[in-house]
Amino acid sequence: MSKAFNGKLVTVFGASGFIGRHLVQALAKRGYRVRAAMRRPDLAEYLLTMGLPGQVMPMQANLRYRWSVDRAVQGADAVVNCVGLLAPSGKQSFDAVQAFGPRAIAEAARSAGLSGITHVSAIGADPKSASDYARSKAQGEAAVMETLPDSIIMRPSIVFGPEDDFFNKFANMARFTPALPLIGGGETKFQPVYVCDVAEAIARAVDGELKSGETYELGGSEVMSFRDCMEIVLDVTRRKRLLLPIPFDVASLMGKVMQLLPNAPMTADQVTLLRSDNVVSQEKSDQGLTLAGIGVQPKTLAAILPTYLERYRERGQFDAHRLTAD
Repeated sequence: MSKAFNGKLVTVFGASGFIGRHLVQALAKRGYRVRAAMRRPDLAEYLLTMGLPGQVMPMQANLRYRWSVDRAVQGADAVVNCVGLLAPSGKQSFDAVQAFGPRAIAEAARSAGLSGITHVSAIGADPKSASDYARSKAQGEAAVMETLPDSIIMRPSIVFGPEDDFFNKFANMARFTPALPLIGGGETKFQPVYVCDVAEAIARAVDGELKSGETYELGGSEVMSFRDCMEIVLDVTRRKRLLLPIPFDVASLMGKVMQLLPNAPMTADQVTLLRSDNVVSQEKSDQGLTLAGIGVQPKTLAAILPTYLERYRERGQFDAHRLTAD
């Protein structure tokens, strides 16, 4: 149950997305009124149930249209940008959403009298990256900090949770295919972080508990290889599948073909991202700009994955062997 309203209004862009919806809930529990800004508020009525009546207010906004961004920010005490793309689609390009969009939000927040915003980026954001995704993320970060230097940047590693597009994807794939792919041999390192832990960190930034003008890197309690991730998917779903190593060059060619399909399972740009590890840097750990540094104990994959991947077992959540096997 939400606390009594604290009188403050937070605008969350991308409120209906994976991280956004969990952030809305975390903010509502703290007593904030939440203006949930998104392209299709008519498809996100479920957000209304995350707070008391009237506490969560959906609003239409599109980062490609500056006037809608200005309207969504007007009167807000804090602003969070959770908008991001895994793959471009139509007019929703990396440049439009992840480079131009953050600047529009930061400029609107500055005009509204705010000294900073909280911007969700990603570990691996790099203006020199060969990946369009990583470059646009870096451009978005730079735009925010140039406009509002007191902003806070959040860079999570791969995020897991009930609606994730990683573990769910491969668990579903294991239902129909005899093998799971190990892109680049499966050696890429990740530090999977639970979506509620990410939401908690962002909420603390809104509370004013974190350092302004800093970039935080958010990773979970374990560093795992791509192979490790596939093995835990198979373990949780109780399926036996081959793990098939696929060289990066071959995977890139496959991605170029697959990205032409609707809801592409893989793109060439995503393969490029997998050439680099996705873990918290030692520098940020030493500076305390991590989950542990702000006092958040990250949840483990082993504790969370079974709560939402069990539906991919042969008999789903009603697996006959569940009681004895667990």
